[in-house]
Amino acid sequence: MKKIRSPWKKKILLLLEAGVVLGATRSLSRRGYILKALHREWKKIDQDYLWRVIKEFNHDRLVKYREYPDGSISIILTEEGKKRVLKFNIDSLIIPKPAIWDRQWRLVFFDVPEKKRRGRDALRLKLRELGFYEWQKSVFVHPYSCRDQIDFIVEFFELRPFVRYGDLINPTNEAELKLHFNLS
Repeated sequence: MKKIRSPWKKKILLLLEAGVVLGATRSLSRRGYILKALHREWKKIDQDYLWRVIKEFNHDRLVKYREYPDGSISIILTEEGKKRVLKFNIDSLIIPKPAIWDRQWRLVFFDVPEKKRRGRDALRLKLRELGFYEWQKSVFVHPYSCRDQIDFIVEFFELRPFVRYGDLINPTNEAELKLHFNLS
């Protein structure tokens, strides 16, 4: 699989994914918002460059496109293209730091079977990248709210039945955690 390095190509693929989101949105006001945002972003891209990229994506089987006699074009993101978009999203995932800590700890713990070892190792690595503290081998702690990020990661690595998330107040050895995260 050829890696996409160009930020413009990544943006084009993400904009194509936004079209999929538009089709799945029921709310008319949300559709209008998405349409306006898409229109603004598409206008920023040189049309000749865009056409070359679409052809390249078609060649790489990331999209399927079809030209109609009236001059319109239908572009559909393939399953491979959707996977690539998810990869971009997981690579840029962050946990925002709030101005004031709510004094709760977020706990992620898992028991992933050996047959899913690659997913388990990828999960462990991603949690470390996001700044989690490895409290025990399969128990990670973070001070800031991250439920959505964890849900996304668990779905991405297909580990939903094996991973748990919880909020924790007043754990034993809290001083160890506060020291690690520079919290008082």
